[in-house]
Amino acid sequence: MADFDGLLQVERDARGVVTLTLNDPARFNALGAEMLTELQRAMDALATDDTVRVVVLAGAGKAFCAGHNLKDMAAHPDLAWYQQLFAQCSRMMLTLHKLPVPVIARVHGMATAAGCQLVAQCDLAVAADNASFATSGIHYGLFCSTPSVPLVRNVPAKRAMEMLLTGDFIDAATAQQEGLVNRVVPLDALDAEVEKVVQSILEKPRVAVAMGKALVYRQRELGLDAAYQLAGQTMAVNMMDEAAQEGARAFAEKRKPGWKN
Repeated sequence: MADFDGLLQVERDARGVVTLTLNDPARFNALGAEMLTELQRAMDALATDDTVRVVVLAGAGKAFCAGHNLKDMAAHPDLAWYQQLFAQCSRMMLTLHKLPVPVIARVHGMATAAGCQLVAQCDLAVAADNASFATSGIHYGLFCSTPSVPLVRNVPAKRAMEMLLTGDFIDAATAQQEGLVNRVVPLDALDAEVEKVVQSILEKPRVAVAMGKALVYRQRELGLDAAYQLAGQTMAVNMMDEAAQEGARAFAEKRKPGWKN
């Protein structure tokens, strides 16, 4: 099933894998108000769809995403307009973050400012070797404050601060070393590598993946004692699910689990 109208292409296969492709290549898939609205609509629908297993986020054309369009922003010198834009973007990022299924960024070309934020906010990221990343707003007098939120949760603090203060690009290999992306492959192997990650996730029970994703992000914001308490409770509840029970039986019987995903 596919929907190729508008600024966001939505494609879904029979496995429950949904690919969202930013489709404004002339503006390097900028996150303007219309693009954010379409992304929010798609994310809201996915959040309540129990048949979705994995979301892949991609960009059309030569780049993944160039972030907000500074030309549009310069045309609206109004505090309320800016507040609305950044609140809209933050809401979309949080909805992506809270989806019960993994979101994989498929990155090629540049991912700058809020585009780099989008990569950092995804659960996983697979990049082509031609990808480059920057929080480049500082070059234009605008510190990338909202992109800094997921960036410092992915990249070591001093490295993140260097990116934020200089606006300099890092290449895909450096992004992998710093923890911003998981895998880097040649551009012509990008789709195949994304598929490897997707297939590995599809082999696991959806309920365990959903519980695990929620737990990882929640416990990170807690102190150590509270994190262990939450993690232990999550594991106990997870173990009561039929998927984990089947997994335990399969382990004991030395066979592969027969999950019904």
